[in-house]
Amino acid sequence: MLKVFLSHNPEDLGVYFKKAYEALDGMVEVTLNPKESNLSTEELIQVAAGCQVIVCHRATHGKKEIFESLSDMAVFIRPQVDISDVDVAAAEANEVLVLNSVPAFIPATAEMALALMLDLARDVTASTMEFKAGRMPPSNMGRQLNGSTAGIIGYGAIGSYLAKKLKALGMRVLVNDPYVSCREEDIEQVDLKALLENSDFVLPLAVATEETENLINRKTIGWMKPDVYFVNVSRGNLVDEDALAEAYRAGRIGKIAMDVGRGSDQRPSAQLAEMEGVVATPHLGGLTVQNAEAQAWSAVEQVEAILQRQMPPRAVNPQSDARLKKLWAELTPG
Repeated sequence: MLKVFLSHNPEDLGVYFKKAYEALDGMVEVTLNPKESNLSTEELIQVAAGCQVIVCHRATHGKKEIFESLSDMAVFIRPQVDISDVDVAAAEANEVLVLNSVPAFIPATAEMALALMLDLARDVTASTMEFKAGRMPPSNMGRQLNGSTAGIIGYGAIGSYLAKKLKALGMRVLVNDPYVSCREEDIEQVDLKALLENSDFVLPLAVATEETENLINRKTIGWMKPDVYFVNVSRGNLVDEDALAEAYRAGRIGKIAMDVGRGSDQRPSAQLAEMEGVVATPHLGGLTVQNAEAQAWSAVEQVEAILQRQMPPRAVNPQSDARLKKLWAELTPG
């Protein structure tokens, strides 16, 4: 029988696989994470030995040691779209198939960006904390989204989805992406400098690559308006956090909200999250019932395809199927 290891800790298992687990358990032999916490790479290697398919939560990095050490593993499933922390080259060298998930996070993440924009614009978190503490918060004038300018860096799936929503709210929307042409009416495609110089809200939504590492740095921060509202729901890798903190302390940035950063599991790092006035949420962008269920059922669909001796959907390296073919030959029919 096919042996599948599910690495999610008990809390995340209940969140993501609340409904899909029963279906998965009815098809294969499932081994669960025996710990109450996320697994390190080394711990995963120890507890997943003998399993042919690993469904690996994002908290455990897909380092080369996994692919070199787990000789029975034929398929590595990452139930999310981003596989930047998976060593695909090592997987290919060891003939392991890597799969990712359906992009169900797009509405959830875009809505999180909108929530943080509104929070900053109307001092929701700051006023709530003051009022709950028995103090009357100052009557700060809020900033309307309607009539303001949003600058979206990266016009991919989330960026293009969010741009339409912000336009519907009456915002002027600027986008920058050297690899994508924006064809939407009334959404302006500009260079990065022009975007940063003219935006009231700046939202980096580019893909995390070597090219975009620290895209927001001292130089590019210097192009921004001094009262800009900076919102990051994409990747901490896009931001030089030392430069951002320095600019915020110096009053060269108006407000900051972040759902991601360079902390563990891509959460905001302490040096920014602990700064007074910064709104920081612990990587909640994709945490909606709809997205969680879609990711879990995506993995179930892939396991089902393996059982049917079909190339599973969303294979990142479909040419690396030697172990999978061997597994098919070993599986008992039916």
